[in-house]
Amino acid sequence: MNESRLKLLEDKAGKIRIQTIEMIGNLGVGHIGGALSIVEVLTALYFDIMDIDPADPGRENRDRLVLSKGHAGPALYSTLADRGFFPESWLKTLNVGGTNLPSHCDMNRTPGIDMTTGSLGQGLSAAIGLCLSNRISKIDNRVFAIIGDGESNEGQNWEAAMTAAHYKLKKLIAFTDYNKMQIDGMTIDIMDLGDIEGKWSSFGWNVQRIDGHNIDAIVKAVKEAEVQNASNSRPSMIILDTIKGKGCSFAEGNLGNHNMVFNSEQAAEAIAVLEKG
Repeated sequence: MNESRLKLLEDKAGKIRIQTIEMIGNLGVGHIGGALSIVEVLTALYFDIMDIDPADPGRENRDRLVLSKGHAGPALYSTLADRGFFPESWLKTLNVGGTNLPSHCDMNRTPGIDMTTGSLGQGLSAAIGLCLSNRISKIDNRVFAIIGDGESNEGQNWEAAMTAAHYKLKKLIAFTDYNKMQIDGMTIDIMDLGDIEGKWSSFGWNVQRIDGHNIDAIVKAVKEAEVQNASNSRPSMIILDTIKGKGCSFAEGNLGNHNMVFNSEQAAEAIAVLEKG
């Protein structure tokens, strides 16, 4: 990727991170940690990788994303607004009465949301269903999914992993947001995932592991996944090493950042730090 293109995407990610902090601060409480750890992958997907059309969000042959960790919806809402799926003014309505932007993703309320999510462990199965539906309908586009590392404690994910490999879902590319934290503490203490790369590989997936905050690396990894998937008819898992609460001065690395209470003044202070670079 050339430097000017990369700079454009990094600037987009910066704006999305700021909008996410601002919208949750305006509400006063929200899932700031897990939202900010996926800003770069969302930016890469929606501004460089995915075949989508904000003017026609329901187009049948579009690429689709299932954000299995649906509590990170605010980051996706910021991304969709900046991509033109709905007005940025909607961001001020996060999780208030009558909103189109509920706390967790809802495909019946929000333009651009491809799957209602938030019951952790179910999103990857939904992505598999979309892949199988596309196969039946002879639609050749891709399905992407983002799952959490804490969510990977759920057994349904591993049933889904086995299923995707069995059905040779070469159009499925998933990401694990490996930010090493979950609601009750460090993932290594709650339920150690051990050799996460080896686990996915043993279930029959192509596996890569990269810096989840490096947009260039994310774009390259998706391209490599497509090559691998086409050559061996397997799905791909890209492990993203990330930092929970990335870029937010009071939330980054804070074990209490899963669902954090903070106000607009604190948000403004964190945004000022980001804007100073």
